[in-house]
Amino acid sequence: MKLKNTILLFSAIFGGFWALQSVAADTSDLFHLQQRWAEVNYQMEGKAQLTAFAQLVEESEVVSVKEPSSAEIWIWKGIIKSTYAGAKGGLGALGLAKEAKVDLETSVDLDPNALGGSAYTTLGTLYHSVPGWPLGFGDEDTAEELMLKALTQNPEGIDTNYFYGTYLLDEKRYDEAEKILLQAQNAPARPDRPVADSGRQREISEALELLGKKR
Repeated sequence: MKLKNTILLFSAIFGGFWALQSVAADTSDLFHLQQRWAEVNYQMEGKAQLTAFAQLVEESEVVSVKEPSSAEIWIWKGIIKSTYAGAKGGLGALGLAKEAKVDLETSVDLDPNALGGSAYTTLGTLYHSVPGWPLGFGDEDTAEELMLKALTQNPEGIDTNYFYGTYLLDEKRYDEAEKILLQAQNAPARPDRPVADSGRQREISEALELLGKKR
């Protein structure tokens, strides 16, 4: 499931806790970025998907210039770039992963609680997925530390549980992985996120199926 010598980035995530926004970002910009991300990530594939991701990266850059103090926008820049890197694949995606890391760290500096700690989950996924030194910045201990920090802020979230569950699956901690993935499967639905929820539930089912084969 995980290739340490290449970049294998999972779809990036967000917590969806709008009430935690400390910066008055333009919600129309946030809504557009998250809805378009779900469409591109779950409803497109191949060259069309890569082209759409590249365009979405550009859009997120424009919005971040418009709203440089919004931690939420910086989170979304990191989410989009990391997901694009995962779709692009190969060592050529490492540059995107490094850019995403900077964007997410910027969001943490602005507000570590933004979007329910979503930056920590995305950062954890990056640390888990990219190669380690000297090629990349991957580090399993840091990955788990960040994912657990995200879970303290959003313990019932579908994304925080899914990504930690896949981390545990990769680490062959199967009993723990099953528990966390089932929590993800039973996470509360997000009425404003039907496309994202549907796509994530498919990924959870695939992870549980893989877990069954590995045991």
